[in-house]
Amino acid sequence: MTRVAVVGAGVMGCAAAWALRERGADVDVYEQFELDNTRGSSHGHSRIFRIAYPDPYWIRFAQEAYAGWKDLDPDVLGLYGLVELGPDPALTSARALDECGVEYRLVTEVEGIVVPEGWTALHVADAGVVYADRARHAFLDGIDVQTNTHVESLDDLDTDVVVVTAGAWIGRLVPGLPVRVTRETVAYFHREGAPPPSVVDLADSGGHDMYALYDPVHGLKAGAHHAGAAADPDDLGEPDPAIVERISSWVRERFPDVDPEPVETDTCLYTSTDDQTFVLDRRGRVVVGSACSGHGFKFAPAVGRRLAALALE
Repeated sequence: MTRVAVVGAGVMGCAAAWALRERGADVDVYEQFELDNTRGSSHGHSRIFRIAYPDPYWIRFAQEAYAGWKDLDPDVLGLYGLVELGPDPALTSARALDECGVEYRLVTEVEGIVVPEGWTALHVADAGVVYADRARHAFLDGIDVQTNTHVESLDDLDTDVVVVTAGAWIGRLVPGLPVRVTRETVAYFHREGAPPPSVVDLADSGGHDMYALYDPVHGLKAGAHHAGAAADPDDLGEPDPAIVERISSWVRERFPDVDPEPVETDTCLYTSTDDQTFVLDRRGRVVVGSACSGHGFKFAPAVGRRLAALALE
């Protein structure tokens, strides 16, 4: 039996441990903080789950992950739909969704959401949120995690393979990776009623700009994508007041029935490559899983299985 150490118990480490055990490996997981810490990138109650991307590569990757979420536990998904809003129809995911055979609708009105005049609204029903904390714990069902255990060097781990999923700290253990770390700000708003669809505003360049999704505690979570400043993950950062104001203004414009005064703010870390792709690689006995770039959570089951394949094959 292959012995594998997983360093980092964010969602990618949890998914890797799940996939490794699925394939019969002996798995040890090491986490430098408490399991439900708020220091990294995977804390919180929900993340957007979507298959809509303007590139067919990401759609197929998301479909692979969708199958994995169903294998793990279908209840970790809340399929409330996704609305993609863009100033130009060419910026939406329509063409790529057509290529991949994914159903969607172009609509002019969405209940509870203001569609700017002249903008295109693309609706995908098979989307919504992943319940983030629930998903991480589902991956780790039956797997022990050594918490508050800081790994200084991968050479200290006496296993056949080491899978490094250390998030924003990955550069400390695997030097030279082409990643940068930023601290992003999110805000929560009081909203009543049935869960809304996730919403993504597209920038004029075609990339994601603003987003919102269902939060099971307050009702609505919103943020600005890739708006944060460079950060040292060891620092305890605070939400950026200017970004909070930007988020509040956007919520005021898009969600007329939601109080635009945040009830809570928070931060999370993005660990990104220049093109927002993932680093999934094997280097000797070390498998690298730096797989976020600000949009990785939804892909966790597929990433975990790919990391397990790299580790065992």
